[in-house]
Amino acid sequence: MRTCLLLPLLAVCIPVLADKSNVSGRVTVVRVPGGGIQPQIAVDEAGAVHMIYYQGDPQNGDLYYVRSRDGGTIFSAPLRVNSSPGSAIAVGNIRGGHLALGRNGRVHVAWNGSRSAGQPGRDAMLYTRLNDAGTAFEPERNLIQRAYGLDGGGSVAADAFGDVYVLWHAPEPGKEGEDKRHVWIARSRDDGKTFERERVAYDQPTGVCGCCGLKAFADRSGALYVLYRSATEMVHRDMYLLVSHDKGNTFQGEDISKWNVGYCVMSSESFSLSPAGVLAAWETEKQAYYGRIDPATGKVPAPIGAPGSGENRKYPAIAANAQGETLFVWTEGMGWKKGGRLAWQIYNKSGQPAAEHGQVEGVPVWSLVAAFGRPDGGFNIVY
Repeated sequence: MRTCLLLPLLAVCIPVLADKSNVSGRVTVVRVPGGGIQPQIAVDEAGAVHMIYYQGDPQNGDLYYVRSRDGGTIFSAPLRVNSSPGSAIAVGNIRGGHLALGRNGRVHVAWNGSRSAGQPGRDAMLYTRLNDAGTAFEPERNLIQRAYGLDGGGSVAADAFGDVYVLWHAPEPGKEGEDKRHVWIARSRDDGKTFERERVAYDQPTGVCGCCGLKAFADRSGALYVLYRSATEMVHRDMYLLVSHDKGNTFQGEDISKWNVGYCVMSSESFSLSPAGVLAAWETEKQAYYGRIDPATGKVPAPIGAPGSGENRKYPAIAANAQGETLFVWTEGMGWKKGGRLAWQIYNKSGQPAAEHGQVEGVPVWSLVAAFGRPDGGFNIVY
């Protein structure tokens, strides 16, 4: 398979993915354009695939954006997302860029700034959006006004009504410790043009796992979802699901997966929209899980664990197709400064594992996996 880059003004097609491609039935597995890492993907209502990824020094690198209008075969020329070179960071896997599509398909990106990004001694939770012409990203802005103390990664969500949300976790001002951390939210009502001052999203004393990422997602109705890992009494590192039906004013919180462990597990999460509703994916006790969120209760009543056995399953990704099937992807064998493999399984619309599954070696150090459903009912995995 050749995935190609369509250069503006030139009718030429050149390969932009690494030479290791894998096609297994309806699942195509490909590398990030240009040998990048940490892909994040969103698909718009017209079926266009939007992707950001990281390149450069893991401590001080750059984010790039590409788009495909043909379901992921030909991508646009890459645009650099960050206007300040080297203002992104990849170390730890979960501090890189997050991507959301808002009103009229506008692209929104947020990421933890590198040490060179903020003011001396200050953290930077950076945000930018694609300009009105769709030709470049606006200069990034640091949205932190009071909730400093970044560690694990923040996230961004956007809806079709002009609401944009950037969330991160940090201690209460003047306090220290994971048990004093909260999830903070900065909200925009004008498509990201301006943001309100950040505030605590959920005031229960759950704490937040310091080096763990969080994930935010908005569905078609405008409901806002957040997954994060707690740090209650430092050892109860459970997965919490927050749901807001009033545009981030208030959140209902549920402990959906318990894990008692006395160290930071550097975990990530994933959401996807399916015909059955919103799907969520996370890891617990070195196993990856996914499930459908019950819209009435804000719970995940029947989580499904990745089948079989594997070494240290992490960094799950989830995708669905129009037929109601689900592709569940996760990594195995990854760790600090250590790459690994990806594994995947297709589930039918009843949540039962289908015959199609597989593994691919070679997930790079500090990287993640991403996935999306194609119009033909197949799936793509990018790593």
